[in-house]
Amino acid sequence: MKKTKKINLLFIAIILSASAYSQTPKPRVSPRASVTGKIGEATITIHYSSPSVKGRKIWGGLVPYDTVWRAGANEATTFETDKDIKIAHNLLPAGKYGFFLIPKAKGKWIAIFNKVPNQWGAFKYDESKDQLRVSAKTKALPKQQEMLNYSISQKGVFLNWEMRSVFIPIR
Repeated sequence: MKKTKKINLLFIAIILSASAYSQTPKPRVSPRASVTGKIGEATITIHYSSPSVKGRKIWGGLVPYDTVWRAGANEATTFETDKDIKIAHNLLPAGKYGFFLIPKAKGKWIAIFNKVPNQWGAFKYDESKDQLRVSAKTKALPKQQEMLNYSISQKGVFLNWEMRSVFIPIR
């Protein structure tokens, strides 16, 4: 009887450990990242997933022009400020927002701060829930930025990826 109990316990232990092993999450292809910084008195935090170029054509290819883009990979990028701020002379109240971009082949891009922060991609993006839309300047980078990244300076927020830098002025 004791031998049967030991065998049953061993069998259960093997099943449980195999089940636990199979549920170990795999690393994301586009890892999660975040950046926090101060602009004036406001603390800004951006959460995003950081895809890599991997030899692909990004702007006008993987990320089409004239289409709302989640400004990262996987879940929509979020932008959070603990104080009211001015973005390109427009008020953005303190809060957490979904952050999207509309890339353009020429001219300024459109930066969007949407009242729905937790979205998967831009699949259910609803323009009627935009808090603010502003123009964003872009410029060529001197060398390729393999992984998408955000940075915060005293003048605003930068998104750098592939051969392009996008700047959103904040004060």
